[in-house]
Amino acid sequence: MRDADVRRVLRAEIDAAHAADHDTRVVEELALEHGTSRVDIAVINGEIHGYEIKSERDTLERLPKQIELYSLVLDKVTLVVGARHLSHAQEIIPPWWGIRVAELRGGSVVLSPERSEEVNPSPDALTIAMLLWREEALEELEARGLARGVRSKPRRAVYERLVSGMSLPDLRHLVRCRLKNRANWRVAEPLVSCGD
Repeated sequence: MRDADVRRVLRAEIDAAHAADHDTRVVEELALEHGTSRVDIAVINGEIHGYEIKSERDTLERLPKQIELYSLVLDKVTLVVGARHLSHAQEIIPPWWGIRVAELRGGSVVLSPERSEEVNPSPDALTIAMLLWREEALEELEARGLARGVRSKPRRAVYERLVSGMSLPDLRHLVRCRLKNRANWRVAEPLVSCGD
């Protein structure tokens, strides 16, 4: 059972669950920290729910670093793991992460719930702001009259100014809205509502 086999089944389930929800966007390989890491599948609506796949053929070598970064950015996370990794994964992931077990049954991949995900207790505003492209963050600063002095600064200064000028709930809403409506993703999709 390969990553692609698990991903195909997971994506079909996610698409079916959100088929009637026009306020949801599903993005594969969502880049975090400007590409330092990528979430396998992200569901963006009133929250950002990331799904990380570790199939039977994968290792858990990168998981500790992914845990660290995903826990700064994502509202919810579900680890979709091959049965052979379940025990070790349970030892290292945070208690608020959900777990689904991927198994091969009768030639088909089946995803079974092991633990429900909960809301991230400690997201980091700066890392969330870094989901925006520099130009998007600058546009938001311009709209708020906060761009003076940072237009030519490195992107970190732009994100820091955005974070200092907004509450965490407002920042999270803004980032979700921008991600849902980003026009030039790898695959073109229709715009969605920013209503939460």
